[in-house]
Amino acid sequence: MELAYLGHSAFKLSLDGHELLIDPFLSGNPRSSAAPEDCSPSHILLSHAHGDHVGDTEAIARASGAMVVSSAEIAGYYAAKGLRGHGMNIGGCFAFPFGRVRFTPAWHSSSFPDGTYGGMPMGIVLEVAGLRLYHAGDTALFADMSLIGEGGLDLALLPIGDNFTMGPEDALGAVRLLKPKRVIPIHYGTFPLIEQDPQVFKRLVEAQSDSECVILEPGAVLPLR
Repeated sequence: MELAYLGHSAFKLSLDGHELLIDPFLSGNPRSSAAPEDCSPSHILLSHAHGDHVGDTEAIARASGAMVVSSAEIAGYYAAKGLRGHGMNIGGCFAFPFGRVRFTPAWHSSSFPDGTYGGMPMGIVLEVAGLRLYHAGDTALFADMSLIGEGGLDLALLPIGDNFTMGPEDALGAVRLLKPKRVIPIHYGTFPLIEQDPQVFKRLVEAQSDSECVILEPGAVLPLR
């Protein structure tokens, strides 16, 4: 099982014959390490409807037959386009063939580039192959992250770009609440407004928490076993 960073907030998780995509913003992403045609997922998980997260969902799902898993509004949006969708909501869980998905709160906004409402923004907790992974989506720091961390987290993917999401200092606060074994900074450096030095975040995390910070460049792969 391995996790590939595709740039910005996009990831590909490969495990047991399944390929999952999370927030596949590839085309138009200056830091993307992949093209839509490189991806053949069985499922696409979306945290919210902003263009830098839904990205190439429609093209990839149409080519691969992937199921779009997200809020009821986002899944319905793609189902109306003839794609497969599985709608969920905050606090809900579902057991898919690859593992269990739970959606959590995220403090942000959510609408498609065409203005269509995308439901509530969400974080994603994946329980796969005995591991528990958290993709925070786009969010501010909030105290209930401590609840997300209950039961243990093997890995947390946290935005550090500031302006639209948490910056490095608040992301450190999130690490303290979540207490993951490892954390990967995301959603930074793609555009001038969210430029950050991830090494600064790494130093903060490893000096002020018990978590290990792993910085991935787009295209890098992290083995999870």
